[in-house]
Amino acid sequence: MELFFLGTGSGVPSKDRNVSSLALRLLEKRGTTWVFDCGEATQHQILNTNIRPRRIEKIFITHLHGDHIYGLPGLLSSRSFQGGETPVTVYGPSGLKSFIEISLHVSGTRLKYPLFVEEVEEGLLFEDDSFKVEAVKLQHGLESFGYIIHEKDKLGELLPERLKELGVNPGPVYQTIKQQETTRLDDGQIIHRKDVLGPPKKGKRLAILGDTRYLPELKEKLSGLDVLVHEATFASDEEAMAYDYYHSTVKQAATLAAQSGVKELILTHLSSRYHGELIKELEQEAQDIFPNTTLAFDFYQHKIT
Repeated sequence: MELFFLGTGSGVPSKDRNVSSLALRLLEKRGTTWVFDCGEATQHQILNTNIRPRRIEKIFITHLHGDHIYGLPGLLSSRSFQGGETPVTVYGPSGLKSFIEISLHVSGTRLKYPLFVEEVEEGLLFEDDSFKVEAVKLQHGLESFGYIIHEKDKLGELLPERLKELGVNPGPVYQTIKQQETTRLDDGQIIHRKDVLGPPKKGKRLAILGDTRYLPELKEKLSGLDVLVHEATFASDEEAMAYDYYHSTVKQAATLAAQSGVKELILTHLSSRYHGELIKELEQEAQDIFPNTTLAFDFYQHKIT
């Protein structure tokens, strides 16, 4: 999996940072991309990457402030002209369905692919063979959610030495054995997959949070994550302003990461008041509390290993 930050600013676009949008690329696992928030000009940002809109499978909207949704109608519309024919599901707070339907209707837009809109509540959103996604409620001026993505454990490596001990020589049959629980060979021998596999590979867990005040009570939900993406709209000495505007400071985000025992913290959604050397100072503020912190910038790519 790979995170690709398309917009890392807050409120309005600046020369250095576009407004919020983040892609989670799942190309190895399922050949698709998930998008989290879709601020103005998200599709323009995508033009500067190798992300293919036709591969977008799911879009998760954290809340309905304009800097998180104004790019959504354009992206959905353009996808029809960029080879997109597979279904797309958009998840987000109450009111999202009306926003999309009105935008597409008034602009006379007709999509060439099935579009599903699911307005979410806190709890499990969906689950399939590879992933499950959970929504957690945050504290912002509008209803706001974070999304916790659980990758399910993957099968361990096939043990060729064990297979050779059982008299199974290398060949296409190895792939067959890994793909099914039980395999009957041509000589009648039955191979149970669990007997010839190494330990399972632990699936990754990450959280992408929308705009929110500092919520230390989230530490149990976030406990042990591989990656936490958290907003950091204000510098550490602006706690009062952050609270008044329903946002978090750099220090608060880093503190939550430390309290939760996550492995990595990525900060995003920075106010346009911070630029140049101030950005390095903000990152250092966070690293003083939680060393494994990265302050994201537009087009920053982060592999989840």
